[in-house]
Amino acid sequence: MSKILYKSAEEIELIRESALLVSRTHAEVAKVIGPGVTTIELDRLAETFIRDNGGIPTFLNYGGFPYSLCISLNDQVVHGFPGNYVLQEGDLVSVDCGATLNGFVGDSAYTFAIGEVSDTVKKLMRVTKECLDLGVAKAVVGMRIGDIGYAIQEHAEKNGFGVVKELVGHGVGVKLHEKPEVPNYGKRGAGIKLEEGMVIAIEPMINAGRAGVKFWDDGWTVSTVDKKPSAHYEHTVAIGKGKPDILSTFEYVENVLKEKHNN
Repeated sequence: MSKILYKSAEEIELIRESALLVSRTHAEVAKVIGPGVTTIELDRLAETFIRDNGGIPTFLNYGGFPYSLCISLNDQVVHGFPGNYVLQEGDLVSVDCGATLNGFVGDSAYTFAIGEVSDTVKKLMRVTKECLDLGVAKAVVGMRIGDIGYAIQEHAEKNGFGVVKELVGHGVGVKLHEKPEVPNYGKRGAGIKLEEGMVIAIEPMINAGRAGVKFWDDGWTVSTVDKKPSAHYEHTVAIGKGKPDILSTFEYVENVLKEKHNN
């Protein structure tokens, strides 16, 4: 049974560098994402950017995954394959990225609206991001894994959305997937106690409809059972005293999106 890998303050700073490279990669994707762009173009752009900045795309060949980004469209929840699909107005696109720099891993996901999307999709994106913020707020010394899951689940379900149970967040830093698992559901006060030195990826996967998912024959792609859209946001977070230390950021990507919107 593998155990939790605790990180020193120096190691957390190295993980922060990796997580910020991922955050900057999302901003590069944001610059070009839009109607008429193929998802494989986004994948190539991300791989090039990560390598140009001294990193390695963590997802590429991880467990046989053949791409640098997971790009999941509309009713796909996670682990979608980039390909020749041309993005269209109204699409919902979750982009999940990992980068390894100086031997440490950062992991973050962001969901993009392509052009004008429905009110349901807008609400789904907003609520999923709020779920992430609420979960992250519990990532402090003395809380428990169940407190993170409870905060996410309660907010999602209160808004009428389904919380994916089959896929979870995870420890991260030395490897892409470490102990402990970080579910997006749970009971307050239950589960492993959070301690200094733990670094986790918190990643709500929230469905507009039912919580259920189906796994594709490609061995990777996961989609909703009712074909309704799903959103996914993720941060790499170090457990902090009194407040969480968020190692990734959405600031870069959101600055790009704001600029595009204003032009």
